[in-house]
Amino acid sequence: MIRKKIFNNTKTAFRLKSDSELDRAIFLFSMMGRPTLVKSGIALTKMSLKLNLPVEGLIKKTIFEQFAGGETMEDCKPTIKTMFEAKLHSILDYSVEGKETEEQFDAAVEKKLQLIKFASEEKELPFAVFKPTGVGRFEIWEKMTAKVSLTDDEKKEWENIKNRVERLCKKAYELKVRLYADGEESWMQTAADDLMEDMMRRYNKEEALIFNTLQCYRWDRIEYLKDLHEKGKAEGFKIGAKIVRGAYMEKENERAKKLGYPSPICESKEATDVNFNSVMSYCLGNLEDISVYIGTHNEVSNYLALQIIEDKDYPINHPHIWFSQLFGMSDHLSYNLAKKGYNSAKLVPFGPVKDVVPYLMRRAQENSSVKGQTGRELSLLLEERKRRKGHETRHDRQEKESF
Repeated sequence: MIRKKIFNNTKTAFRLKSDSELDRAIFLFSMMGRPTLVKSGIALTKMSLKLNLPVEGLIKKTIFEQFAGGETMEDCKPTIKTMFEAKLHSILDYSVEGKETEEQFDAAVEKKLQLIKFASEEKELPFAVFKPTGVGRFEIWEKMTAKVSLTDDEKKEWENIKNRVERLCKKAYELKVRLYADGEESWMQTAADDLMEDMMRRYNKEEALIFNTLQCYRWDRIEYLKDLHEKGKAEGFKIGAKIVRGAYMEKENERAKKLGYPSPICESKEATDVNFNSVMSYCLGNLEDISVYIGTHNEVSNYLALQIIEDKDYPINHPHIWFSQLFGMSDHLSYNLAKKGYNSAKLVPFGPVKDVVPYLMRRAQENSSVKGQTGRELSLLLEERKRRKGHETRHDRQEKESF
């Protein structure tokens, strides 16, 4: 039986944080526990950057250093090496968003190709990642999803997008690197789903190297997965599924209300949890055909996954099962999973401070909107600070005795 306290070990969770880094994290999660403050802070940051006010230094020393690995791939290397010493893998994500030109998209693909090659050379990096709207304009994805006729210029753009995705997937296949496409808004996602299905059909014949992201706050994802699985079995390709709860809930609900269509989002947080756990359980029940990347900060879902692994007598480091959390968050999950021997990784974003701000703002918003998430992070950080000041927990004393 899985012990329900393996994620409470704060010594393991925060072993790589200095006292000053711990204090910074406590400050940030205290702030993120106040949604009104987060909202006004985001607005102020956007305005300051737009007016070219000198705020980049402040951003870098606070939220950037908490949630990003650095500005360049080289900056990230010490962090990657240090985490791997704790048996925790990394996934490098060049998290630059909001680009619009063909030249910028071509440059982004070159950067992603470098990262795929880097992942093939470093045992610390089990996956590479790209964002569909990072390789082509959102409007083109949106029109393809809506099945709207494209102009001649837009048709050329779509061909360019397909070629860029093909280049990335082909390189991943040649170098035997797992590559996943991030999830995005529902009104562009169908085009991405269809394209990634084609890539799986082409490159996942022997093993799952190409993964698509399923945002499980969408109530239709379990049926999407089952349908994809049936196609895979019929046509002879493996499924790569990165499963997450989702990142655009407020935007999705607002758009559905404004345009008068049923929301694609589950009606409640509880319904989303049920949907996520159903998708995860389906994947874990079909590991001969499906490789699953479990991207969640939810402790209950992680415990459920561990229980299924134990019940089915899978090896804890089964090659078709990966756990992942975001850099700077849920260290109590990542480091304790890694210590126990599960395949565990951190998604480590990087890029120029100003360009990574949209990603950082989304992280702050998500933390402030997920019920209980920020409070749980904060309580564990405070517990670790207390432990370091000499108030050892019984668990900590037992840890010492076991060495």
